[in-house]
Amino acid sequence: MPRITRRALFGTAAGLVLATPALAAFPDRPLRIISGYAPGGLNDIVSRAMAQALTPILGQNVVVENRAGAAGAVGATAAARATPDGHTLWMGIVDTQAIIPTAYRNVQYDPDKDFAPISLVAHFPFGIVVGPSQPGIKDFDQLIAAAKAAPGKFSFASWGIASTSHLAMERVLRAKGVEMLHVPFTSQAPGMQAIMASQVDCMALPAGGAETMIRDGRTRCLAVIAPEQLELIPGVPTVREKGIDLASGLWKAIYAPAKTPPEILAKINAAVRQAMQAPSFIEVVRQQGAKPQPSTPQELAELGRTERAAWGEVVKATGAYVT
Repeated sequence: MPRITRRALFGTAAGLVLATPALAAFPDRPLRIISGYAPGGLNDIVSRAMAQALTPILGQNVVVENRAGAAGAVGATAAARATPDGHTLWMGIVDTQAIIPTAYRNVQYDPDKDFAPISLVAHFPFGIVVGPSQPGIKDFDQLIAAAKAAPGKFSFASWGIASTSHLAMERVLRAKGVEMLHVPFTSQAPGMQAIMASQVDCMALPAGGAETMIRDGRTRCLAVIAPEQLELIPGVPTVREKGIDLASGLWKAIYAPAKTPPEILAKINAAVRQAMQAPSFIEVVRQQGAKPQPSTPQELAELGRTERAAWGEVVKATGAYVT
């Protein structure tokens, strides 16, 4: 049995005493959640709902800072370089944590080394919408038939090259032998606006955004890339019902910069899990076709590794590399 000296014992006790005030003081000022996308899109909506729910729990204002660019890589880099004291959080998504590191040649952050995982937030299924530029297309089969008859004439939007929006749509089109022009935007909201303005024909985007777009009747959701039909958009078939074995969506999760003290990470994890039980947060997520899915940091870390390997294969197959 190892010998415990008085110096070691009192050294450990002193460390605990010193650590306690630091933890008790956290947070001692407002916090920020960095979102890698422009205001108005799903990441912004969920980030603001989380900030609102966290504010009374942590006893400090929590604000959202939008840092759009490079399909989320600009915001991820800023979050990775933030002071690791718990006052900066990062709303990461599958794009930033799993796809960009495999698709971009000059990534300025490492998803494993530069971030401390806190908790998964939710998985958001995708819907495929067609806009007013194609008023005659009423269902998924008509879209595929029209696109096959005119290769390259149709276009689809995404929130960036090698984003989930881009790659999910590419997988659908490739499965049907269809070619379309890809038009990337900096985030979800500009892509949706381009659809409504008839600048682009269609887009794969989270179901909540699809449901919002179809309310005026000019935009239609033709299919959902989900395991089953969604209550949020009733009656819309899955792509599996159309012969494509695919279920794809967008997961979001909370991270902190690496080297954030473990005791602070634990406190944030508890606060985030509590925030996801807030009725206001649950309702926001429900409106996007999903449910809150809290996790442990270990579960989130494993999800990132698994998804990075899976999406890396898609990037390789499609050649969607970014220099």
